[in-house]
Amino acid sequence: MPFAGSHTHVRIIHLYFKIIIMKQTLKLSTRLFTLGLIGAIAFSSCKKDESLSPVTTADPAEVASTQNVSTQDAEAEAQYDDVFNITASMNSSVAGEDLGVGANVSGLFDLGSTTGNTQGRCFTITVVPNIPHVFPKTVTINFGDGCLGRDGKFRKGKIVSIFTNPMMVPGAKVSTTFVGYYVDSFHIEGTHISENTSTSNMQGWKNVVIDGKITNTNSGRWHMWNSTRNVLQVAGNGTPRLPLDDIYKITGNANGSNAAGDTWTSLIMDPLIKKFICPWIVKGTVKLVRNGREALLDYGNGDCDNKAIIYINGVPHVITL
Repeated sequence: MPFAGSHTHVRIIHLYFKIIIMKQTLKLSTRLFTLGLIGAIAFSSCKKDESLSPVTTADPAEVASTQNVSTQDAEAEAQYDDVFNITASMNSSVAGEDLGVGANVSGLFDLGSTTGNTQGRCFTITVVPNIPHVFPKTVTINFGDGCLGRDGKFRKGKIVSIFTNPMMVPGAKVSTTFVGYYVDSFHIEGTHISENTSTSNMQGWKNVVIDGKITNTNSGRWHMWNSTRNVLQVAGNGTPRLPLDDIYKITGNANGSNAAGDTWTSLIMDPLIKKFICPWIVKGTVKLVRNGREALLDYGNGDCDNKAIIYINGVPHVITL
C-alpha cells in the first residue's frame, strides 16, 4: 500500500499546482482584460475630448498658438478702431468743416480745439474738394517719413478717407485705405469702411474691415483680418462736443489667419465696452475658435488696463493687449 499511497500523493500535488496555475492564469487574464478595458475607455475619452476641447494645458505649443491668435485678434481690433477714431475726429478745426462726429475722439488731435491752430502737429491734412458741403470729399492725412502724435504713437505714411457725407448724417459712409501706413512697428493695410447707423436717440456705426493685414516689421510676422463691428454710443450722446463721457458698446464677428498657418474666427459673446478715456477695451468676452479649437477671451470687469485673460479649457492665461 505504500506504493499506491505515493501515487495518490503525487496526483494530489499535481492537482494542487494545476489549480494554482489556473488561478494565476485567470488573474492575469482578468488583469489584461481590465487594462484593455481601461485603455479602450481612455482612448474613447481622449477622442471625445478632442472633438469638444482638444487644447490641453499639457500641450504648451497649442496653448501658445491660441494665446498668439487671441493677441493678434485684439491687436487688429485696436489698430482698426484707431482708424475709426481718426476719421471720426475730422471736425472743423482739423478739416475746415465738421466731417466727423463733431468732437475729437482720437488722441491724435488737440482735444476740444476749435481754433484751427496747427502748431505742434507733425502731419498735414489735405481736403479735396476743399469746398464746404460738397461731397464726396477725400481727406488725406500725411504723416510723412515719421511723426510722433499727441497720443504717443509713431506713425508714417498716409491715411486716405473718402466721405460721402459728414459722419453725423445717417447713412453716411467713410471708406479708408492706406498708403505705406505704419503705426509704431506695425504696417497696416486693407480697407476700413464706416457707415452711420444712428437712430433718433442713439448714435451708431457699422465698421467693416476688408482684407486687413498687420505686419510686425521687427519680426516679419503678419496676420490677416476681416471683421464686422456694430458700434453704439451708450453714454455721452447728450454732449457731442465733450467726448470724455463717451462710452461705446461693440458687437460683431471677425476671422483671421497668420504667418504661422493658423486660422481663426471670433464672435463677441458679451458686448465689448470701450470708453473714450481709456485706450483699451475694458469689458466684454469674445469666443475664439482657432483651427476648430475653442477658447474664450475676457477683457475684464471695466478697469482701464492693457491686460486680458484667455481661457483655454477653463484655464486662465493673461495676455497683453
